[in-house]
Parts: sequence; structure tokens; C-alpha cells
Amino acid sequence: MPRFLTLIRVDEKTAPEGGPSPELQERMGALLEEITKAGVMLDTAGLAPASESTVVSWSGGRLDVTDGPFTESKEVVGGYSIVQAKDKAEAVEWTRRFLSTHEEYWTITAEVREIAEG
Repeated sequence: MPRFLTLIRVDEKTAPEGGPSPELQERMGALLEEITKAGVMLDTAGLAPASESTVVSWSGGRLDVTDGPFTESKEVVGGYSIVQAKDKAEAVEWTRRFLSTHEEYWTITAEVREIAEG
């Protein structure tokens, strides 16, 4: 079965300062339990704030390493998941359900991509 990487992009301006509400954490926990019991979830995690990141880049034969904080951007990668699903439609459906657990004031985008095998 194919594996899919989902990158969760969050608009940090709409995310509450204290992080997800207890109610959201409960809804996410229930969904993560369901997807794990279904044998689909392989790995998932939230990420530390973008202000704590380091960017490593290669350009023109030169390597640069830059520590944050960085100029604010509208969306940052806030988390990821790796699932093993029968097809992309199933992976997208789980992602749709995950995004739907959030309160309406969140602005979140998810990119679902198949992991190229071998």
C-alpha cells in the first residue's frame, strides 16, 4: 500500500497563542486513535514554532545555515503525518477529517503527497 506525507501549514496569526484548545486536543486525540486503530497512521507530530527553526540552503555551490527567528510569513509548516492508505483519496479523506476538527478561527492548509518508493 502506498504511503503519503501530509504537511500541515498553519497561519500563525490565526492560531491561538496558547496552542490548541483542550476541546480541539480531545477531538484530535480521538481521530488519531481512530486512524491508528485502522492501521493507517505510521507517524505524526506537531512542530516547534518557526521562530525556533534553522534553515540550511545550498545555492551557487555555497552552503548557508541561518538560525531563526525569521521574518514572519503567512503560513508555516506546523506539523506532519505519514499514513499508509489504499490510495490518495483515502489519505485525503483522513486529512479532511483532521482539518475539520479545528475551530473556525484557524486557517490551515494541508498538502498530501505520495511518498515515492524505491
